[in-house]
Amino acid sequence: MAQREWVEKDFYKVLGVSSDASTEEIKRVAKKLLAENHPDRKPGDAAADEKYKEVGEARDVLVDPAKRKEYDETRRLFAGGGFGRRYAPGDGGFGGGFSGYGTDGEVNLGDLFGAAGQTGGANIGDLFGGLFGRGAQQPRPSRPRRGNDLETETELSFLEATKGVAMPLRLTSPAPCTNCHGSGARPGTSPRVCANCNGAGVISRNQGAFGFSEPCTECRGTGSIIDEPCDECHGEGKITRTRTINVRIPPGVEDGQRIRLAGQGEAGLRGAPSGDLYVTVHVRPDKVFGRDGDDLTVSVPVSFHELALGTTLSVPTLEGKVGVRVPKGTSDGRILRVRGRGVPKRNGGHGDLLVTVKVAVPPNLEGEAAEALEAYAKAERASGFDPRAGWSGNV
Repeated sequence: MAQREWVEKDFYKVLGVSSDASTEEIKRVAKKLLAENHPDRKPGDAAADEKYKEVGEARDVLVDPAKRKEYDETRRLFAGGGFGRRYAPGDGGFGGGFSGYGTDGEVNLGDLFGAAGQTGGANIGDLFGGLFGRGAQQPRPSRPRRGNDLETETELSFLEATKGVAMPLRLTSPAPCTNCHGSGARPGTSPRVCANCNGAGVISRNQGAFGFSEPCTECRGTGSIIDEPCDECHGEGKITRTRTINVRIPPGVEDGQRIRLAGQGEAGLRGAPSGDLYVTVHVRPDKVFGRDGDDLTVSVPVSFHELALGTTLSVPTLEGKVGVRVPKGTSDGRILRVRGRGVPKRNGGHGDLLVTVKVAVPPNLEGEAAEALEAYAKAERASGFDPRAGWSGNV
Protein backbone atom coordinates (compact mmCIF):
# COMPACT_ATOMS: atom_id res chain seq x y z
CA MET A 1 0.00 0.00 0.00
CA ALA A 2 1.34 3.44 -0.93
CA GLN A 3 2.17 5.96 1.80
CA ARG A 4 -0.30 8.35 0.16
CA GLU A 5 -3.07 5.96 1.18
CA TRP A 6 -1.57 5.77 4.68
CA VAL A 7 -1.95 9.53 4.99
CA GLU A 8 -5.53 9.51 3.71
CA LYS A 9 -6.79 6.55 5.75
CA ASP A 10 -7.15 6.51 9.53
CA PHE A 11 -6.76 2.82 10.32
CA TYR A 12 -7.34 3.40 14.03
CA LYS A 13 -10.70 5.00 13.22
CA VAL A 14 -11.61 2.12 10.88
CA LEU A 15 -11.17 -0.34 13.77
CA GLY A 16 -12.55 2.01 16.42
CA VAL A 17 -9.47 1.82 18.66
CA SER A 18 -7.10 4.43 20.06
CA SER A 19 -3.67 5.07 18.55
CA ASP A 20 -1.99 3.52 21.60
CA ALA A 21 -4.07 0.33 21.50
CA SER A 22 -2.12 -2.88 22.04
CA THR A 23 -1.55 -5.39 19.25
CA GLU A 24 -3.75 -7.93 21.04
CA GLU A 25 -6.63 -5.44 21.26
CA ILE A 26 -6.28 -4.61 17.57
CA LYS A 27 -6.32 -8.30 16.64
CA ARG A 28 -9.39 -8.93 18.78
CA VAL A 29 -11.37 -5.98 17.38
CA ALA A 30 -10.35 -6.74 13.79
CA LYS A 31 -11.36 -10.38 14.15
CA LYS A 32 -14.81 -9.36 15.39
CA LEU A 33 -15.35 -6.81 12.61
CA LEU A 34 -14.17 -9.23 9.92
CA ALA A 35 -16.60 -11.87 11.17
CA GLU A 36 -19.50 -9.37 11.26
CA ASN A 37 -18.87 -8.17 7.69
CA HIS A 38 -17.72 -11.42 6.07
CA PRO A 39 -19.13 -11.94 2.51
CA ASP A 40 -20.48 -15.34 3.55
CA ARG A 41 -22.46 -13.72 6.38
CA LYS A 42 -23.73 -10.76 4.36
CA PRO A 43 -23.89 -11.90 0.73
CA GLY A 44 -24.47 -9.12 -1.79
CA ASP A 45 -24.01 -6.36 0.80
CA ALA A 46 -21.69 -3.83 -0.89
CA ALA A 47 -21.23 -1.77 2.29
CA ALA A 48 -20.23 -4.88 4.25
CA ASP A 49 -17.78 -5.91 1.49
CA GLU A 50 -16.14 -2.48 1.60
CA LYS A 51 -15.96 -2.55 5.40
CA TYR A 52 -14.45 -6.05 5.26
CA LYS A 53 -11.69 -4.81 2.94
CA GLU A 54 -11.00 -1.69 5.04
CA VAL A 55 -10.73 -3.70 8.25
CA GLY A 56 -8.40 -6.18 6.55
CA GLU A 57 -6.11 -3.36 5.36
CA ALA A 58 -6.08 -1.74 8.79
CA ARG A 59 -5.33 -5.02 10.55
CA ASP A 60 -2.47 -5.94 8.16
CA VAL A 61 -0.73 -2.63 8.88
CA LEU A 62 -1.38 -2.21 12.61
CA VAL A 63 -0.52 -5.74 13.76
CA ASP A 64 2.87 -5.60 12.01
CA PRO A 65 5.25 -3.63 14.29
CA ALA A 66 7.41 -2.36 11.40
CA LYS A 67 4.46 -1.30 9.26
CA ARG A 68 2.68 0.30 12.20
CA LYS A 69 5.78 2.32 13.13
CA GLU A 70 6.19 3.51 9.54
CA TYR A 71 2.46 4.31 9.33
CA ASP A 72 2.53 6.33 12.56
CA GLU A 73 5.68 8.22 11.44
CA THR A 74 4.10 9.03 8.09
CA ARG A 75 0.92 10.43 9.63
CA ARG A 76 2.84 12.41 12.28
CA LEU A 77 4.99 13.92 9.53
CA PHE A 78 1.90 14.87 7.55
CA ALA A 79 0.06 16.27 10.58
CA GLY A 80 3.15 18.21 11.67
CA GLY A 81 3.16 20.29 8.50
CA GLY A 82 5.97 18.53 6.67
CA PHE A 83 3.72 18.59 3.62
CA GLY A 84 1.54 21.54 4.48
CA ARG A 85 3.40 24.46 2.86
CA ARG A 86 2.21 25.52 -0.56
CA TYR A 87 4.29 27.37 -3.14
CA ALA A 88 2.96 29.78 -5.71
CA PRO A 89 4.14 29.57 -9.32
CA GLY A 90 7.52 31.14 -9.81
CA ASP A 91 8.77 30.92 -6.24
CA GLY A 92 10.84 27.81 -6.88
CA GLY A 93 8.11 25.47 -5.64
CA PHE A 94 5.95 23.08 -7.54
CA GLY A 95 3.41 25.49 -8.96
CA GLY A 96 0.52 23.05 -8.66
CA GLY A 97 0.45 23.56 -4.90
CA PHE A 98 2.55 20.49 -4.00
CA SER A 99 4.81 20.94 -1.03
CA GLY A 100 7.32 18.20 -0.38
CA TYR A 101 10.20 19.93 1.39
CA GLY A 102 11.74 18.37 4.48
CA THR A 103 13.29 20.23 7.39
CA ASP A 104 16.69 20.28 5.70
CA GLY A 105 15.35 21.80 2.49
CA GLU A 106 15.66 18.57 0.51
CA VAL A 107 12.76 17.66 -1.75
CA ASN A 108 11.04 14.53 -0.43
CA LEU A 109 8.38 13.30 -2.86
CA GLY A 110 8.00 9.80 -1.43
CA ASP A 111 5.27 7.53 -2.63
CA LEU A 112 2.66 10.24 -3.28
CA PHE A 113 1.60 8.99 -6.66
CA GLY A 114 0.45 5.49 -5.71
CA ALA A 115 1.47 2.23 -7.27
CA ALA A 116 -0.80 1.96 -10.28
CA GLY A 117 0.76 4.10 -13.04
CA GLN A 118 3.65 3.32 -15.35
CA THR A 119 6.10 5.84 -16.81
CA GLY A 120 8.62 4.62 -19.31
CA GLY A 121 8.47 1.14 -17.83
CA ALA A 122 9.06 2.38 -14.29
CA ASN A 123 6.35 2.26 -11.67
CA ILE A 124 5.39 5.79 -10.61
CA GLY A 125 4.78 4.56 -7.07
CA ASP A 126 8.41 3.45 -6.85
CA LEU A 127 9.82 6.38 -8.83
CA PHE A 128 10.69 8.40 -5.76
CA GLY A 129 11.75 5.61 -3.45
CA GLY A 130 10.42 4.67 -0.06
CA LEU A 131 8.87 6.71 2.72
CA PHE A 132 9.02 10.41 1.77
CA GLY A 133 12.65 11.03 1.04
CA ARG A 134 14.17 7.69 1.98
CA GLY A 135 14.70 6.74 -1.63
CA ALA A 136 18.32 5.85 -1.01
CA GLN A 137 17.43 2.99 1.30
CA GLN A 138 17.87 -0.57 0.07
CA PRO A 139 14.68 -1.72 -1.72
CA ARG A 140 12.77 -4.54 -0.17
CA PRO A 141 12.72 -7.87 -2.01
CA SER A 142 9.80 -8.12 -4.39
CA ARG A 143 6.94 -10.35 -3.32
CA PRO A 144 5.66 -13.08 -5.64
CA ARG A 145 2.44 -12.10 -7.33
CA ARG A 146 -0.62 -13.72 -5.74
CA GLY A 147 -3.05 -15.48 -8.04
CA ASN A 148 -6.37 -13.94 -8.99
CA ASP A 149 -9.62 -14.82 -7.24
CA LEU A 150 -12.03 -16.99 -9.23
CA GLU A 151 -15.81 -17.25 -9.20
CA THR A 152 -18.07 -20.14 -10.13
CA GLU A 153 -21.64 -21.30 -9.52
CA THR A 154 -23.33 -24.50 -8.41
CA GLU A 155 -26.93 -25.66 -8.00
CA LEU A 156 -28.28 -27.58 -5.01
CA SER A 157 -31.58 -29.15 -4.08
CA PHE A 158 -33.48 -27.61 -1.18
CA LEU A 159 -32.58 -30.49 1.14
CA GLU A 160 -28.87 -30.34 0.17
CA ALA A 161 -28.80 -26.63 0.96
CA THR A 162 -30.49 -26.97 4.34
CA LYS A 163 -28.68 -30.09 5.53
CA GLY A 164 -25.27 -29.41 3.95
CA VAL A 165 -23.48 -31.54 1.38
CA ALA A 166 -19.99 -32.47 0.18
CA MET A 167 -19.73 -32.33 -3.59
CA PRO A 168 -17.07 -32.37 -6.33
CA LEU A 169 -16.59 -29.20 -8.36
CA ARG A 170 -14.81 -29.16 -11.72
CA LEU A 171 -12.80 -26.06 -12.62
CA THR A 172 -10.76 -25.06 -15.64
CA SER A 173 -8.30 -22.40 -14.52
CA PRO A 174 -4.58 -21.66 -14.03
CA ALA A 175 -3.28 -24.07 -11.38
CA PRO A 176 0.21 -24.86 -10.04
CA CYS A 177 2.29 -26.73 -12.60
CA THR A 178 2.56 -30.35 -11.52
CA ASN A 179 5.82 -30.82 -13.42
CA CYS A 180 7.85 -28.14 -11.57
CA HIS A 181 5.56 -27.84 -8.51
CA GLY A 182 5.06 -24.14 -9.22
CA SER A 183 8.73 -23.07 -9.26
CA GLY A 184 8.85 -22.44 -13.01
CA ALA A 185 12.22 -24.21 -13.26
CA ARG A 186 12.88 -27.53 -14.95
CA PRO A 187 12.76 -30.43 -12.44
CA GLY A 188 16.16 -30.89 -10.84
CA THR A 189 17.01 -27.18 -11.12
CA SER A 190 16.03 -24.09 -9.13
CA PRO A 191 15.61 -20.37 -9.87
CA ARG A 192 18.59 -18.27 -8.84
CA VAL A 193 18.59 -14.87 -7.17
CA CYS A 194 19.02 -12.08 -9.68
CA ALA A 195 22.53 -10.67 -9.25
CA ASN A 196 21.57 -7.36 -10.81
CA CYS A 197 18.98 -6.43 -8.13
CA ASN A 198 19.96 -8.91 -5.39
CA GLY A 199 16.47 -10.37 -5.46
CA ALA A 200 14.68 -7.07 -4.86
CA GLY A 201 13.11 -6.93 -8.32
CA VAL A 202 13.86 -3.19 -8.58
CA ILE A 203 16.95 -1.07 -9.15
CA SER A 204 17.34 2.13 -7.11
CA ARG A 205 19.56 5.05 -7.99
CA ASN A 206 19.92 8.65 -6.87
CA GLN A 207 19.91 11.69 -9.10
CA GLY A 208 20.51 14.83 -7.10
CA ALA A 209 17.79 15.18 -4.52
CA PHE A 210 15.66 12.46 -6.11
CA GLY A 211 15.66 8.74 -5.49
CA PHE A 212 14.50 6.59 -8.42
CA SER A 213 13.37 2.97 -8.40
CA GLU A 214 12.48 1.01 -11.50
CA PRO A 215 11.87 -2.66 -12.30
CA CYS A 216 14.98 -4.71 -12.85
CA THR A 217 15.40 -5.41 -16.57
CA GLU A 218 17.33 -8.63 -15.96
CA CYS A 219 14.60 -10.47 -14.01
CA ARG A 220 11.63 -8.36 -15.16
CA GLY A 221 10.86 -7.38 -11.60
CA THR A 222 10.56 -10.93 -10.24
CA GLY A 223 13.82 -10.95 -8.25
CA SER A 224 14.86 -14.33 -9.64
CA ILE A 225 16.13 -15.77 -12.90
CA ILE A 226 15.25 -19.17 -14.33
CA ASP A 227 18.09 -20.52 -16.48
CA GLU A 228 16.25 -23.71 -17.44
CA PRO A 229 12.50 -23.09 -17.68
CA CYS A 230 10.03 -25.91 -17.09
CA ASP A 231 8.99 -27.59 -20.35
CA GLU A 232 5.35 -27.66 -19.27
CA CYS A 233 4.69 -24.12 -18.01
CA HIS A 234 7.63 -22.34 -19.74
CA GLY A 235 8.79 -20.70 -16.52
CA GLU A 236 5.40 -19.38 -15.33
CA GLY A 237 4.95 -21.94 -12.55
CA LYS A 238 1.29 -22.44 -13.49
CA ILE A 239 -0.66 -23.99 -16.30
CA THR A 240 -4.32 -23.99 -17.30
CA ARG A 241 -5.90 -27.34 -16.57
CA THR A 242 -9.16 -28.92 -15.51
CA ARG A 243 -9.22 -30.07 -11.91
CA THR A 244 -11.78 -31.43 -9.50
CA ILE A 245 -11.96 -30.17 -5.92
CA ASN A 246 -14.19 -31.39 -3.12
CA VAL A 247 -16.35 -28.60 -1.74
CA ARG A 248 -18.12 -28.80 1.61
CA ILE A 249 -21.33 -26.77 1.49
CA PRO A 250 -22.27 -25.88 5.09
CA PRO A 251 -25.80 -26.59 6.39
CA GLY A 252 -28.28 -23.74 6.05
CA VAL A 253 -26.79 -22.08 2.96
CA GLU A 254 -29.25 -19.73 1.24
CA ASP A 255 -30.03 -19.12 -2.41
CA GLY A 256 -27.56 -16.62 -3.90
CA GLN A 257 -25.06 -16.95 -1.04
CA ARG A 258 -21.33 -16.90 -1.86
CA ILE A 259 -18.96 -19.34 -0.20
CA ARG A 260 -15.25 -18.49 -0.02
CA LEU A 261 -12.70 -21.28 -0.44
CA ALA A 262 -9.30 -19.92 0.55
CA GLY A 263 -6.39 -20.82 -1.73
CA GLN A 264 -8.54 -22.59 -4.34
CA GLY A 265 -8.40 -19.80 -6.92
CA GLU A 266 -5.90 -19.10 -9.68
CA ALA A 267 -2.33 -20.16 -8.96
CA GLY A 268 0.22 -17.44 -8.24
CA LEU A 269 3.24 -16.73 -10.38
CA ARG A 270 6.20 -19.03 -9.68
CA GLY A 271 4.91 -20.59 -6.51
CA ALA A 272 3.21 -17.47 -5.10
CA PRO A 273 0.03 -18.03 -3.05
CA SER A 274 -3.09 -18.93 -4.98
CA GLY A 275 -6.13 -16.67 -4.98
CA ASP A 276 -9.46 -17.62 -3.46
CA LEU A 277 -12.45 -19.31 -5.05
CA TYR A 278 -15.95 -17.88 -4.53
CA VAL A 279 -18.82 -20.29 -5.15
CA THR A 280 -22.30 -18.79 -5.64
CA VAL A 281 -24.99 -21.25 -4.59
CA HIS A 282 -28.35 -21.51 -6.35
CA VAL A 283 -31.06 -23.48 -4.53
CA ARG A 284 -33.85 -25.26 -6.41
CA PRO A 285 -37.34 -24.76 -4.88
CA ASP A 286 -38.88 -27.73 -3.06
CA LYS A 287 -42.40 -29.07 -3.65
CA VAL A 288 -43.15 -29.41 0.06
CA PHE A 289 -40.87 -27.12 2.05
CA GLY A 290 -40.27 -23.40 2.02
CA ARG A 291 -37.92 -21.26 4.05
CA ASP A 292 -38.14 -18.06 6.08
CA GLY A 293 -34.62 -17.30 7.36
CA ASP A 294 -33.72 -20.19 9.66
CA ASP A 295 -37.34 -21.35 9.89
CA LEU A 296 -38.68 -24.18 7.76
CA THR A 297 -42.20 -23.65 6.39
CA VAL A 298 -44.79 -26.18 5.22
CA SER A 299 -48.52 -25.98 4.38
CA VAL A 300 -50.70 -28.95 5.40
CA PRO A 301 -54.17 -29.57 3.88
CA VAL A 302 -56.84 -30.28 6.53
CA SER A 303 -60.60 -30.82 6.56
CA PHE A 304 -63.07 -28.55 8.28
CA HIS A 305 -63.92 -31.09 10.97
CA GLU A 306 -60.22 -31.47 11.87
CA LEU A 307 -60.01 -27.76 12.61
CA ALA A 308 -63.36 -27.65 14.37
CA LEU A 309 -62.90 -30.75 16.53
CA GLY A 310 -59.10 -30.74 16.79
CA THR A 311 -56.67 -33.46 15.69
CA THR A 312 -53.00 -34.48 15.50
CA LEU A 313 -51.29 -34.18 12.10
CA SER A 314 -48.26 -36.11 10.83
CA VAL A 315 -45.99 -33.43 9.33
CA PRO A 316 -42.69 -33.95 7.42
CA THR A 317 -39.44 -32.35 8.63
CA LEU A 318 -35.81 -32.49 7.50
CA GLU A 319 -35.29 -35.50 9.77
CA GLY A 320 -38.49 -37.53 9.23
CA LYS A 321 -42.03 -36.86 10.41
CA VAL A 322 -43.32 -35.27 13.61
CA GLY A 323 -46.78 -35.12 15.20
CA VAL A 324 -48.35 -31.65 15.41
CA ARG A 325 -51.42 -31.09 17.59
CA VAL A 326 -54.18 -28.95 16.09
CA PRO A 327 -56.26 -27.39 18.91
CA LYS A 328 -60.06 -27.53 18.78
CA GLY A 329 -61.51 -24.53 16.99
CA THR A 330 -58.35 -23.70 14.99
CA SER A 331 -58.99 -21.22 12.17
CA ASP A 332 -57.99 -21.73 8.54
CA GLY A 333 -54.51 -20.34 7.77
CA ARG A 334 -53.28 -20.49 11.35
CA ILE A 335 -49.53 -21.08 11.76
CA LEU A 336 -48.46 -23.69 14.31
CA ARG A 337 -44.84 -23.50 15.51
CA VAL A 338 -42.71 -26.57 16.29
CA ARG A 339 -39.52 -25.51 18.08
CA GLY A 340 -36.11 -26.69 16.87
CA ARG A 341 -37.28 -28.49 13.75
CA GLY A 342 -36.14 -25.89 11.23
CA VAL A 343 -32.95 -25.10 9.32
CA PRO A 344 -29.53 -25.54 11.02
CA LYS A 345 -28.06 -22.23 12.22
CA ARG A 346 -24.46 -21.17 11.65
CA ASN A 347 -23.84 -20.63 15.35
CA GLY A 348 -25.45 -23.93 16.34
CA GLY A 349 -29.00 -25.05 16.97
CA HIS A 350 -31.92 -24.99 14.56
CA GLY A 351 -34.72 -22.69 13.55
CA ASP A 352 -38.37 -23.67 13.94
CA LEU A 353 -40.88 -25.52 11.79
CA LEU A 354 -43.84 -23.31 10.84
CA VAL A 355 -46.92 -25.36 9.91
CA THR A 356 -49.73 -23.53 8.11
CA VAL A 357 -53.10 -25.37 8.10
CA LYS A 358 -55.19 -24.86 4.98
CA VAL A 359 -58.78 -26.18 4.64
CA ALA A 360 -59.31 -28.46 1.66
CA VAL A 361 -62.90 -28.26 0.32
CA PRO A 362 -64.29 -31.39 -1.43
CA PRO A 363 -65.09 -30.50 -5.07
CA ASN A 364 -68.14 -32.80 -5.25
CA LEU A 365 -70.10 -33.59 -2.10
CA GLU A 366 -72.93 -36.11 -2.56
CA GLY A 367 -74.94 -38.73 -0.72
CA GLU A 368 -74.72 -39.11 3.02
CA ALA A 369 -71.86 -36.61 3.31
CA ALA A 370 -73.95 -33.89 1.60
CA GLU A 371 -76.99 -34.71 3.74
CA ALA A 372 -74.90 -34.65 6.91
CA LEU A 373 -73.41 -31.29 5.96
CA GLU A 374 -76.84 -29.82 5.26
CA ALA A 375 -78.04 -31.04 8.65
CA TYR A 376 -74.97 -29.47 10.24
CA ALA A 377 -75.60 -26.16 8.46
CA LYS A 378 -79.17 -26.15 9.81
CA ALA A 379 -77.97 -26.88 13.34
CA GLU A 380 -75.26 -24.21 13.01
CA ARG A 381 -77.82 -21.55 12.11
CA ALA A 382 -80.04 -22.68 14.96
CA SER A 383 -77.19 -22.28 17.40
CA GLY A 384 -76.82 -18.62 16.39
CA PHE A 385 -73.34 -18.95 14.90
CA ASP A 386 -72.70 -16.38 12.13
CA PRO A 387 -69.26 -16.61 10.44
CA ARG A 388 -69.65 -13.01 9.17
CA ALA A 389 -70.68 -11.46 12.45
CA GLY A 390 -68.77 -8.24 12.94
CA TRP A 391 -67.44 -8.32 9.39
CA SER A 392 -67.08 -4.86 7.87
CA GLY A 393 -68.87 -6.00 4.69
CA ASN A 394 -72.11 -6.20 6.66
CA VAL A 395 -72.14 -2.47 7.19
